[in-house]
Amino acid sequence: MRSLRRFFFICCGLVFFISKISAQDFFGQQRAGWLKKAEEAKPPLIKTIKRPQHIVQLVKDTTAFQGWRTLRINPADSLYHSSFTKTAVVVDFGEHLTGHYTFSLATSRGTADGPLRLRFTFGEVPSEVATPFDPYPGSLSRAWLQDEVITVMELPATITIPRRLAFRYVKIELLAISSHYDFRFTGMECLTTTSVNNIPAPLNSATPQLIKDIDKTGLATLKECMQSVYEDGPKRDRRLWIGDLYLEALANACSFKNHHLTKRCLYLLAALSDENGALLSNVFETPEPHAEVGAPFLFEYSLLYNVALKDYFIATNDRKTVLDLWPVAKRQMENPKKYLKADGMFDYAAAKKAGWWLFVDWSKALDKQASIQGIIIYSMKQTYALAKLLGKEDEVADLPGIISKMSDAAKRNLYDKERGLFLSGPDKQISYASQAWMVLGGVADKAESQKALKAIKNEKEAVHPGAPYLYHYYIAAMLECGLQQEAKETMINYWGGMLAKGADTFWEVYDPTNDFLSPYRFYPVNSYCHAWSCTPVYFIRKYPEV
Repeated sequence: MRSLRRFFFICCGLVFFISKISAQDFFGQQRAGWLKKAEEAKPPLIKTIKRPQHIVQLVKDTTAFQGWRTLRINPADSLYHSSFTKTAVVVDFGEHLTGHYTFSLATSRGTADGPLRLRFTFGEVPSEVATPFDPYPGSLSRAWLQDEVITVMELPATITIPRRLAFRYVKIELLAISSHYDFRFTGMECLTTTSVNNIPAPLNSATPQLIKDIDKTGLATLKECMQSVYEDGPKRDRRLWIGDLYLEALANACSFKNHHLTKRCLYLLAALSDENGALLSNVFETPEPHAEVGAPFLFEYSLLYNVALKDYFIATNDRKTVLDLWPVAKRQMENPKKYLKADGMFDYAAAKKAGWWLFVDWSKALDKQASIQGIIIYSMKQTYALAKLLGKEDEVADLPGIISKMSDAAKRNLYDKERGLFLSGPDKQISYASQAWMVLGGVADKAESQKALKAIKNEKEAVHPGAPYLYHYYIAAMLECGLQQEAKETMINYWGGMLAKGADTFWEVYDPTNDFLSPYRFYPVNSYCHAWSCTPVYFIRKYPEV
């Protein structure tokens, strides 16, 4: 009898302990199941062998992007016909690639009586292999730069560089060799990877060639970033960010239609949310799925998850998955309320003081008060629309009232009726970001929205977008309020500008007035194939007027 009583108390203690642990972790009971579903949705990687096309010469040219262009001098096969005696050679694979690089060597004279040392530098654009990396002035890890010193102990040899690379150009430099022998390359290739397994429908034959070229480059950008998650950039970071997921999923739904990848990413992010159920800005896949320890909470990205979930539902009608993840979306709606003031304005300063990361755009000058207010309103509207699709309106019954209150507050506090523009912060800053997010949030009516988006172009002191990420939302705002022609012109001028400067894939950062702009203080570490630049694919394929 005593042993039964002891067993009973032990069981009660275990139940209490488990309950306590679960209470401390908002989604503790769902995480394992979500990770399992993420793994089940993992797409196979399609692997293709690509070989170099040409030997090229780097040419300094002040009219070229970042001051460098290439000149073809020989077919790539010429590298295999004679000894490698030059100090350096640059090989061009002819297109952007993501994968593993392999090279083969053999002696061409004498006996290899000592090791051979080579440096390989991989670049997405010509300046990346032309610009010295050291002394390194950047703010990110020097190790992101794609250069490798390889020591070959025996010949012949076939060597695969261990880390996955993203590149078009390879600079090969001879660092050291014995004087008693020569060597030659006998082959090189890249085993590329992507989860894209189909070809999108062609555009209408009447589509202007420039639009076709922008779409083609956007598809190449998206394809390279679609690995076993939506990566933000295959060269650098190489992880899943919510902001990139949202934009990649939009483009994918209009092109490759690899919806399993979207499903996987939505589940991964949910499973790796913090103990309070807040979604973290980015997660890693390997060696096992995990979030970045100690990373600041990127507030607006957590809100955009809800929009991505709604769009996934519309694209797939996968009600089971969306119902499974609905609690995550609902939970994200709690965070805006923490700093929502009685007058309906979000306390931007208090959120910053609490350590929240309020991103909006790569622009140091940007005041983000108006943008964040607009993003919250937009995400709440999208979340409520999702709730209606699922028959869950009663679970977020407070959202319409909050939306109305925040919209009225934004109009009252941020709108300059005389100028027809939205202002942000204590200095009444005018920016493209503020206009875009007030329009997307529906704070302005159609006439006011059109007026704001037209007026901003005439403001010499306006803060311009700092990257393709904000240009997406600026164009989306124009389409939202019926400025189709202006949206088309902006897309052509901005992404067409990258094409005119030689882009094979679209870039992380592009300022038409400054080729050397870098958020990281060193432009070679920028990503020149970046997920948030792929959205012309969405605009072109979603909107016939574009």
